[in-house]
Amino acid sequence: MNPGLSLHQYLDAHAGTDPIRRAVIEVVAALAQASTEISDLIRSGALAGITGQAQGRNADGDVQKDLDVRADRIIRAALEPLPVAAIASEEAMESEILYPAAPISIAVDPLDGSSNIDTNMSVGTIFSVLPTPRDIRATFTQPGASQLAAGFFVYGPQTSLVLTLGRGVDIFTLDRGANLFKLIRSAVQIPADTAEFAINASNQRHWEPPVQAFIEDCMAGASGERGKDFNMRWIGSLVAEAYRILTRGGIFLYPADAREGYGEGRLRLVYEANPMAFIMEQAGGEASTGRQRILDLAPGALHQRVPLIMGSRDKVRRLERLHMSPDIKSEKNAPLFAHRGLFRN
Repeated sequence: MNPGLSLHQYLDAHAGTDPIRRAVIEVVAALAQASTEISDLIRSGALAGITGQAQGRNADGDVQKDLDVRADRIIRAALEPLPVAAIASEEAMESEILYPAAPISIAVDPLDGSSNIDTNMSVGTIFSVLPTPRDIRATFTQPGASQLAAGFFVYGPQTSLVLTLGRGVDIFTLDRGANLFKLIRSAVQIPADTAEFAINASNQRHWEPPVQAFIEDCMAGASGERGKDFNMRWIGSLVAEAYRILTRGGIFLYPADAREGYGEGRLRLVYEANPMAFIMEQAGGEASTGRQRILDLAPGALHQRVPLIMGSRDKVRRLERLHMSPDIKSEKNAPLFAHRGLFRN
């Protein structure tokens, strides 16, 4: 596909005359317009009244920043006139039915990484497009493999859109002079052999033994079983972590752990893990809980949380083997790392 192609040209080429595809591209185009407005708010920050201060808590109990609320309103306004049956937002307790006969529904995290707002770091918007089932009440209990499209916007040094319509992954960047998104990378594939991993190491003492084992081997570097040195990254913004993986490879882990409220993971299946998993698989990578493919999970609740391990295929599969290995003991002082052999080529 031609570099510099506008998002609208790209979407028109995808849609043809199929009514469901037409609905999908209308939604993506509307979200792109909404993202431009959100990006402008973020750029202006306190000058636009955005302080990064807490405004209460959202439906799932997380601290809600002022821009979380503004981003949610902007996205809802952009989607309201479109053929969307239902919308589910991380900022709302329940999904909202718009036009029940419409062919598609939307799940959205209006502002991922909002804790980074006041430190001027990258944040983003994540979205998932689903077919509307006959029973509209089952819309957001479909497994992630049902997604028609998914993507995320990153509000960083550039405002970028990562998009899959189920036929690979393409990346667009906002041309502010022309006020439109332009294609910069097509058919993105995650580099297979990158010595980078991302995890919040401050929680190491709470991790399950398989995660402990994986990170220990990475930290051991050239003197360990892997036989090479690794770099650790942690941004604290899912969209930024995913963008880095699509650009440079590696693996991201937000596992379940022993802390209260983290036993089933922390990221939301519907709004975060499912769209990211779809993107990762379309780019040649994988996404897993450590024990199961993310896209095979059927959500049991709108705000269900899951562990998320995503990135280069070989690294995700290595984590899955560790989770299934009888050699990984549960005792804290067990010799976890002596002779597993799971990392040898």
